[in-house]
Amino acid sequence: MIGLRTGAAEANTFVSRTMQWGPVTGLAISKVFALILLATALRFRRQRMIVVLNYWFAAVVTWNLIVIFMALAGRVLRN
Repeated sequence: MIGLRTGAAEANTFVSRTMQWGPVTGLAISKVFALILLATALRFRRQRMIVVLNYWFAAVVTWNLIVIFMALAGRVLRN
């Protein structure tokens, strides 16, 4: 939500389409979908997949933080 408020756009097609119902609803739907995938991976004992996904999500969060900080820095420099 912070990224969206600072002017960032959602690059994921699935999430951006669910956001047509509102940003909070779209992000909530994507989180529920992620939890379903996690439960499925746990059910079928795919621990390696969970480890890989943890690294992937850590990279996504890091990228999102970089985008947020760059957007905020741009606002500070313009003011």
